[in-house]
Amino acid sequence: QVQLVESGGGSVQAGGSLRLSCAAFGYTYSTSYMGWFLQAPGKERESVAVIDSDGSTSYGGSVKGRFTISRDNAKNTLYLEMNSLKPAETAMYNCAADELAWRLRVGATNYWGQGNQVTVVA
Repeated sequence: QVQLVESGGGSVQAGGSLRLSCAAFGYTYSTSYMGWFLQAPGKERESVAVIDSDGSTSYGGSVKGRFTISRDNAKNTLYLEMNSLKPAETAMYNCAADELAWRLRVGATNYWGQGNQVTVVA
């Protein structure tokens, strides 16, 4: 069983930066694909970024060039560096993991972190 433990987040002024971390414990094979999702109040959860075990990345269109997803496989830890944050990106951010890319990208995985609130103040 994979356990994902998140840290980071908090409140920041618009245009500021934050870094989220997600440590994976348990059967690490299941963390071949890892990603970040956000859910803003009253909205559907959406994918922010996904990273493969070899470091290949993909991003949602609105965060390209501002957010960077990375992983340290030796530490089984996932990161999300967020720059130039916007008030509309105020949301609960969750990390997720799965051995299947498609399942992760559609949010159908069983492995989720506990969530971290990110608040961007205008």
